[in-house]
Amino acid sequence: MSNALSFYIILIVAINILGCVALLYFTRKKKQSGEQGKTTGHVYDGIEEYDNPMPRWWLWMFYITIVFAIVYLILYPGLGKFKGVLGWSQISQYEEEVAEADAKYMPLFEKYAAMSVKDLQNEPEALQMGQSIFANTCFGCHGADGRGGIGFPNLTDDDWLYGGTPDDIMYSIMEGRKGAMPAWGSALGEEGVSQVVHYILSQNEVERTFKPNLVDEGKVKYEAMCAACHGKDLSGNTAMGAPNLKDTTWLHGGSISMIKDVIENGIQANMPAHDKILGKEKAHLVTAYVYSLSHSDDKQSQE
Repeated sequence: MSNALSFYIILIVAINILGCVALLYFTRKKKQSGEQGKTTGHVYDGIEEYDNPMPRWWLWMFYITIVFAIVYLILYPGLGKFKGVLGWSQISQYEEEVAEADAKYMPLFEKYAAMSVKDLQNEPEALQMGQSIFANTCFGCHGADGRGGIGFPNLTDDDWLYGGTPDDIMYSIMEGRKGAMPAWGSALGEEGVSQVVHYILSQNEVERTFKPNLVDEGKVKYEAMCAACHGKDLSGNTAMGAPNLKDTTWLHGGSISMIKDVIENGIQANMPAHDKILGKEKAHLVTAYVYSLSHSDDKQSQE
């Protein structure tokens, strides 16, 4: 914050407080004997407005709020760059609360961190803790139930962009992922994009409607421009985060118009790293929870 902006904020606050004091002072009116029942002369539908002074208790409550505001602005931030005599900030309070929580729960985190993700599948308390951390940290993109949405992966199925092993999931959480697909609209042209789309649809595991007359040319263009990432067989490449184009999972939408849009304009995707936000121990619990979402059937079969 610049000095000029800080001074402007202080000035506005001071004017408002002084204005409230002046308003109360100059409009105050003491009750005079013999004036009981005097009206202002305003009459509406037979109702008259009395010219009585404000109740003293109300007036003093107003003065108290002004005093409270002054004391608050001395103790806490509120006057531009002045941080208050207590030196409080929301960041310092957050850090104190995190440190307090870590001191309380870190021994438990460390206990579970020493266990493998697969072993944690048999620890309900650990999975509940992982779910709680997930709900507070990851739900904004992946949803509270982990099912994601358009542009955000579903974590409950067995379709993984970067691999679904515990190590792969842990790496994604700690280091983040940056996915990029170049725009092919200018290179392929509108007709070329349509050809590639209909070739992809013709190879899908689920029967899709496509134009057979576009498939052969689409295959040629796909193998020249798309196979390097998505594979000649369209099965994708987890090392690059290139999705499988043969299954029923469409991260950015599976309609013809949506697939065309992705090919024409490309995709820039980013999952931020959470190593500094969660730390290794908490990330390990989230990994165990995420892993459990797509392996619940395995656990049930073992039971």
